[in-house]
Amino acid sequence: MDERRWNRAVVTGGAGFIGSHLCERLLAEGSEVWCVDNLVTGSRSSIAHLEGRPGFVFVEADVTEPGGLASIPGTVGLVAHLACPASPADYLRLPIETLETGSSGTRAALELARRDAARFLLASTSEVYGDPLEHPQSERYWGNVNPVGPRSVYDESKRYAEALVSAYRRTHGTDTAIVRIFNTYGPRMRAGDGRAVPTFIRQALDGDPLTVAGDGGQTRSLTYVDDTVDGIVALAASGRPGPVNIGSGEETTILELARRIVDLTGSASTIRFVERPADDPARRRPDTGTARRQLGWAPRVDCSVGLKRTVEWFMRSALP
Repeated sequence: MDERRWNRAVVTGGAGFIGSHLCERLLAEGSEVWCVDNLVTGSRSSIAHLEGRPGFVFVEADVTEPGGLASIPGTVGLVAHLACPASPADYLRLPIETLETGSSGTRAALELARRDAARFLLASTSEVYGDPLEHPQSERYWGNVNPVGPRSVYDESKRYAEALVSAYRRTHGTDTAIVRIFNTYGPRMRAGDGRAVPTFIRQALDGDPLTVAGDGGQTRSLTYVDDTVDGIVALAASGRPGPVNIGSGEETTILELARRIVDLTGSASTIRFVERPADDPARRRPDTGTARRQLGWAPRVDCSVGLKRTVEWFMRSALP
C-alpha cells in the first residue's frame, strides 16, 4: 500500500462526529488540518480540544456557497469531503440543504482538489444500497433506493456525489476515492442526533422508555468510530479509487441493541415500540472483503467494548 501522508489536509464537515475524529487523527499524524464546517449539524465543542493547537485551523463556511472554500491556501494534499447532514433527524429537517451538499458542495470540494492535484476522498454511505435485496452488501451491488421517498434526499445525494466523483476521475484525472461508511458510533455523537445508539443511551440515562421502531427485528452493523477513521485514512493513503465498504461484520437487531444499552447503563428503562419509518432498511451488513484485501483493514474494537466507551462518554458529558 502506498503510505502517503499530507502536509495540508482539508476536512469538510470537520466539526461533525466522524469529521472531528478524522481531524484529530490527521493532526496527530503530522498534517496541517483545515477544518471547514458551517455548524448546521456540527459543533465547535467537538473540536474544542483541537483549537489552539499548532497546525489546526477552523473555518466556518458553507461548501455549497460560492467562495466557501476560497480561503483555503495552497497547496492542499488531501481533501476529505465529509460535509453533509447524516442522521435521519437532520436530513429530514434539511432536505434541500442535504441535496445541495451532495451536489454543489461535492463539486466545490472536487474543484479544490483539482486545483492542487490533491487526493480527494468522498465519505459516502451504506445508504446508497437503500433497503438492500443483497445481503451482505458488496461494492458491486447497485442498491434498492426509493428515489422519491423521504430518505431519498440523503441516499440520492450520496449516489449523485459518487457519480460526480467518478466523472471527475474519468474526465479530469482527479485522484479520487470513495468510502462507503456503515453505521458508526462513539464519543462526540450528539444526544439528539436521532440515530439509534445516542437515542437509546440518552433515553436510558434519563430513565425514559427506549423507542424501538417496528418490532426491532431490523439489523445494523455497528462500527466504533476509531475503526471507521482507520479505514478512511487507509483508503486515502492507498491511492485506490474505491468504492470501499468500511463497517463491521457483526450484525445486531435494533431490539438487541436497545437491551444491551439498558444493561450497560444499569437503567430501569423499558422498551416502547413505535412506528417504523418509511423505507427503513430491513438488514444492513457490509461485505468488507475489499477493505481486507486492498487496505489490510478490519475493525478491531468489539461492539461490547465500543458501546461501553460510548456510554461512559455520555455519562461524563451529562455531568454538571
